[in-house]
Amino acid sequence: MPTATPPLPDIGHPGRDRLVAAVDAAVAHPDAQAVTAALREAMQALIRDPAVRLPPCVYAPVDGHYARRELYRSPRHGYSIVAMTWAPGQGTPLHDHDELWCVEGVWHGALEIVQYERLEQAGARYRFRPAVAVQAQTGSAGSLIPPHEYHVIRNADPAVVAVSLHIYQAPILRCAQFVPQGDEWYLRREAAMQTDAVGPQD
Repeated sequence: MPTATPPLPDIGHPGRDRLVAAVDAAVAHPDAQAVTAALREAMQALIRDPAVRLPPCVYAPVDGHYARRELYRSPRHGYSIVAMTWAPGQGTPLHDHDELWCVEGVWHGALEIVQYERLEQAGARYRFRPAVAVQAQTGSAGSLIPPHEYHVIRNADPAVVAVSLHIYQAPILRCAQFVPQGDEWYLRREAAMQTDAVGPQD
């Protein structure tokens, strides 16, 4: 399992100031729809920008789970930027984002993303149905805005490590995960969101 969230290191990487400036400009919009639309556009441009590169450590997968490395947390706006590394076959369970909006961009490789529609609830049991499936390639970006935030992510490529960048409205400390029970029913459980260490720039 990942370790508990460590203090954020002062790690620079080429183009970090440009990345932060682009996100700062986007989050100045007046509502979640406008913010996430601006962030999707900015993310796609940043991925194509050769002057913006992520730290080398984010290309290194972690055995046993996909890696989460927090690269930046805005002291002014409160958002969090997290890089995720997906070895072949690694993925998430069905989960939410604790009522936070998020924009996700594929920086390297490709990811399979399936959004789910919540149909009904009975106590801690929820019924979901797959709604939209996306094969997200390098350079693509999407967003999730509550209450439409239920999804799974998986690297289905048998050989290529995938890297994605996620911008959250605020640091995501916990989420709900949903364990399949059969017949579209899932059992909800709380999960703490943990991070992996960010190494120094090579």
